[in-house]
Amino acid sequence: MNLPSLASTDGTSLYYEESGTGTPVLFVHEFAGNHRTWAAQMAALGKTHRCIAYSARGYPPSDVPDSDDAYGQDIAVSDAIAVLDALDIERAHIVGHSMGAYTALHVGLNHPDRCISVAALGCGWGSHPDEREKARGLCEDIAVMFREKPIAESAAAYARFPMRHTFEAKDPAGFAAFEEILGGLSPEGAALTMLNLQRDRPTLWDMEQNLKNFTLPLLVLVGDEDHPCLDGSLFLKRTVPTAALQIVPRAGHTITMEEPAIVNAALADLFAAASDSTWMNHRKDDNS
Repeated sequence: MNLPSLASTDGTSLYYEESGTGTPVLFVHEFAGNHRTWAAQMAALGKTHRCIAYSARGYPPSDVPDSDDAYGQDIAVSDAIAVLDALDIERAHIVGHSMGAYTALHVGLNHPDRCISVAALGCGWGSHPDEREKARGLCEDIAVMFREKPIAESAAAYARFPMRHTFEAKDPAGFAAFEEILGGLSPEGAALTMLNLQRDRPTLWDMEQNLKNFTLPLLVLVGDEDHPCLDGSLFLKRTVPTAALQIVPRAGHTITMEEPAIVNAALADLFAAASDSTWMNHRKDDNS
């Protein structure tokens, strides 16, 4: 069976799925996921939009390049743009979660002409200056775990990091589905992604000067139990002139699957306001 795929600029094949018609939305997933982690968003928002979710390089059924230099933040951005190009999409709402949120922000910064709006969900892990070196070391430990342990064991351990406990407590069946997705990752793809993208990407604080000039409508959404991302989300709110911050009570990091109704409603509001240029209407003009 031929799976729907497209080629990135270096020939890497990227698997994608589509749902609906209308204004395009591009979904960029987190480290612990793939295109399937956006299922609830694709189903709901696909009723009014053309929704596209793809699996990043290193995440089957997309290709899994086997070299360090095939992964990185710039490459992740190029892949997102390649998806838009291959599907003849001029502009889209760009929605990213965690690892994907960093990519969404970089797309907004470097390719604003390709974006209608940007959403950064659960963004900020490893960014705070006080935590940066500790986070880099943890990335290296996680890469070793994925390479040396059976994938089911690695998936079970990673799925139960503290900021995901709320999901398991509230929705055991949904959490089991999430863990099953994790168990389908490529161990080598996960390790290479962790080392060359997660560990080595610029932090939000590194991006501060550029973020101050961010002009697109930006939704920042984070769960209040997603402690590693709270500081980063507040930083984005304080730094980006067009940012709106939504903190979801009693929610953790796996927010697209844990609280899909809240996420879907927030995204729908963003898309509507961005499309009719009312995103900033709640602020008075400085001269008024």
